[in-house]
Parts: sequence; structure tokens; C-alpha cells
Amino acid sequence: MSLIVQKFGGTSVANAERLFNVANIVTQTYKQGNDVVVVVSAQGDTTDDLIAKANEINPNASKREMDMLLTSGEQISASLLAMAIEKLGFPVVSLLGWQAGFYTSSAYGTARIKRVTPDRIKKEIDKRNIVVVTGFQGVNRYDDMTTLGRGGSDTSAVAIAAVMNADLCQIYTDVEGVFTADPRKVKGARKLSVISYDEMLELASLGAQVLNNRSVEMAKKYNIELEVLSSLTKAKGTIVKEATKVEKMMISGIAKDEDVARVSIIGVPDRPGLAFKIFSKLAAKNINVDIILQSIGRNGTKDISFTVSHDNLKETIDLLNPYVDLIGATSVVYDENVAKVSAVGAGMETHPGIAAEMFEALYEANINIKMISTSEIKISVLIDSKDADKAVAAVHDKFFGNALDA
Repeated sequence: MSLIVQKFGGTSVANAERLFNVANIVTQTYKQGNDVVVVVSAQGDTTDDLIAKANEINPNASKREMDMLLTSGEQISASLLAMAIEKLGFPVVSLLGWQAGFYTSSAYGTARIKRVTPDRIKKEIDKRNIVVVTGFQGVNRYDDMTTLGRGGSDTSAVAIAAVMNADLCQIYTDVEGVFTADPRKVKGARKLSVISYDEMLELASLGAQVLNNRSVEMAKKYNIELEVLSSLTKAKGTIVKEATKVEKMMISGIAKDEDVARVSIIGVPDRPGLAFKIFSKLAAKNINVDIILQSIGRNGTKDISFTVSHDNLKETIDLLNPYVDLIGATSVVYDENVAKVSAVGAGMETHPGIAAEMFEALYEANINIKMISTSEIKISVLIDSKDADKAVAAVHDKFFGNALDA
């Protein structure tokens, strides 16, 4: 007998037909003699709809009240799925995040899991119940509901798998696995049978929307084998696991991230400590910074450019504008019309010339590069957002061939 954790995203539970489809997948797994814990997201566009409703009432609602509202989406999914499983004649119980033992930090909207105490889940499994848990949520030390941020249901599922030593954690979505590019945009995209944690983490962090990056990080830490597969077909999915020592693919995938803005601080005095002061100020507000570029000094000054998410742009500008005069810089400027395109692959370490090939592909497509960032297994470029899809297709075609815009 195995313990299997299955997570179903919003599209998988979007309506009654799909809820019964999920119920069939879950009960088939149960009938094979397995213990089953199911984690669900809110149905379809429920979260976006709830945000829209909140904005109608109060566009500046507190993050605490937003979390109280948003956690209701997963509760609806969990109870409806439990009802569907009941109708099929199987024993089932649905649990909210706090009932399942999820204790989090108090950062409303972006809470971190501090610990999971799955006593209630274990008791229900001992009764041979299928357990359906609301993803994306927990409770903080004030007994307030919290949410884990977009994609948090993936993290919830992996956390349960880790704390309960599950044999497998399956992430069901609307695509059949992890592809070399978004198959909805690039016709030549190929499904991968296996990908390493590190490669998947990079792809997830760089805009690939198949898995949440925090869930991959956790899976790697606790060595949880993940399988990414579709709830809508019976096709075999992609396994995410520790890298093997066999020869790696040169490139595993191309990712696009359009949730990015470039911020530039112009005319920063060229003296020690100012970069530290700037970025520590952003860190204190939990503003995540990605690509960073510092220009060569001129006339005793330099320019510092970096990228942030669109959600953090206004706060970043508001934070830095009054600080410019204090440090003696000239101004802060920003550009929202940019996108980040990245090539990821563990094989980069042993294949020189990857960057040159990527830049050649962009040159041939007449795409200008604004910023560049590299690591051992990834190359990212910042380009105009209007060129993003064309860039993905061009780079994918360079490394995999036969890529065309969908």
C-alpha cells in the first residue's frame, strides 16, 4: 500500500463535469489499495473573481481581509469534490488548511509554511477515508486564515507529501507534463519524460507556469518525487526528481515571464555601500529583485538597473524616489513594457557557446536585448514585451527546431 498525494489545479475542478472526472481519478487510485490525500485549488477563475468583488467594495482592503475572502475559493472546491466522491460511493472527508495542520507566518497574501502537523489527516486515513485538503492556505499564530500566494496549492501538496513521507506527489494540471516551451504558444514544444529539480526550479522561477517554484524547492529539499500530468487525458506525465549522472540534455526548456518591470536608478555616486543600502531597503519590504546590472562609472557616478514584478513596481518607485536625493542620485526611471525570456538546461555546464547561440537566435529575429543574467544552468535576457512570443519561438527553434508561433 502506498500513500499518494494528488493536487488538482483550478482548471481541473472548474465545473461539475471536471469535478466528477477528478473524483474518478482519485477513486481509481484509492481502489488500487492506496491511501490518498487530495489537494485542490479554487475553481477556474474564482480567485480572480473574488479579487474583482473585493475591488468593487474596497480597492485598498487590508491583506488580512483579502485572505479571509480568498480562502473561500478552495473551500468550495474541496467540499464539492468531496460531494462528488461521496456520490461515487467512497468514504471521504474535506479539511480546511488549519484542520489539516498548516501553520504559517503572518505575511498575509504571501505566507510561508512554518510547520505542518498532519494528525487529523492521519486519523482520517486510518479510517480509510480519502482526505481532500484545501490548498493555498493555513493559519497563523493569531488564528487568522492566511494564503501562500499564487501557486500555493502546489506547495501545500508537496508539504503534505514531505511531512507524511508520501511515495509520490502527483500535480494534475491542464497540460500533459513539462514541455520545452509553452505548448499553447510554441507548436514545436516537446514533452520531457524527466527533468531535474534544479532545472524545474529555474523554469518555474523564470515564468513557466506548470509548477510553483516554492513547491519545487521543497520537493528537492525533502527528495519528494513529483509527477506532472494532465487531469484531462491519460497521457504519461513528466517526472521531476534528483538529477542522474547520465549525460544531460543541453537545454531542457525555454521560459517567458511577462510579470516583470525594469527599474533604473540614474547617476548613483560611485562610492562603496550605496548598492547595499538600496537593495537592503527593498529587502526590508520583501521586494524580490531579479536581474541586476550596474554600468561602468562615469564622472563619479554609475547607473543601477534591476527588475521587479509588476505587483512590486509602485512600492519600489515610492520607496526609492525620496531616497534618490538622500544618496545624491539623479533620478529613478522604470519600464513596464518588458519581458524576460530564459533558456534553462543542466547541460550548459559542459556545452560552451550556448549564450552565443541564444543571442544569435535573437539577432536573427531582430530582437534587441536590454539586460542579461546568467547562472550555471540558465541564461535570461530582458527584451521588449511585444517581442516575447517571437523570442521564445526563435530561441526554441535554435535549440530544438520546428518551433513556430501558435
